[in-house]
Amino acid sequence: MPLKFHKMHANGDDFVIVDLRNSSNSMTANLARRMGDRNRGIGFNQLAVLLDDENADARLMFWNADGSPLDVCGSATRGAADTLMRESNSSSITLQTNRGLLTCERTSTGAISVAMGEPLFEWSAVPLAQAMDTRALPLTGAPAACSMGNPHCTFFVDDLTAIDIAATGPAIESHPLFPLRTNVHFVQIINRKYIRLRIWERWGGIPLGSGSCSCGAVVNGIRRGLLDDCVEVECDGGTVTVQWDGVGTVFLTGPVERVFSGLYTNALLHAL
Repeated sequence: MPLKFHKMHANGDDFVIVDLRNSSNSMTANLARRMGDRNRGIGFNQLAVLLDDENADARLMFWNADGSPLDVCGSATRGAADTLMRESNSSSITLQTNRGLLTCERTSTGAISVAMGEPLFEWSAVPLAQAMDTRALPLTGAPAACSMGNPHCTFFVDDLTAIDIAATGPAIESHPLFPLRTNVHFVQIINRKYIRLRIWERWGGIPLGSGSCSCGAVVNGIRRGLLDDCVEVECDGGTVTVQWDGVGTVFLTGPVERVFSGLYTNALLHAL
């Protein structure tokens, strides 16, 4: 049976929503990889699969374009929330993820806000290869690390334009310190309420933006005493807002947009 999908983006961070509610979960690593191919498939940074859940409006499972699974994606979560809110004509829903139960709301401006859960700071939770202070890792530049359900490593730099993301990012992503690899952030602080962020995404390269990376970057900046508790994050594709009180849940707010919908056909499915 063809798979219905919605292609969406959040400030250029593109993703695909596949709705498998009321059916079996047919998504596999191979299928996700074929759908993620920008030449022969649909193309996306992440894929979000909607499934039935007894304790939430739906359950979300996420895949990278290379077919690897992941536990959280802030942009695709906002896209799934927007889709379900439009379907139910509501302004608030809950989504079950491997990160836990996430509450999502539509703001007065139409943006989607997601309670992304509490950040994790223990070295073993990031995870790192050995015990250390995650506020300042023993790497050149002394980056900070945390987990938002996926690992994040944040460098604070004076001039973002001087950083060769494509050269530096892969080396940090695959550094032995990160047994599951890591997302890599490069942050230039404009002021305590505004940062400029560029990203090397784990298994993904350089995206126009990332919801979870925006959260991780702000959290690490607040931990270092560099930022206030509500920060605008400017990525290459646009801005989002991240709020964190230093103790509890991180809130991510920003726009999402549906680009087109379609069917991934039987012929393509049978070719797998």
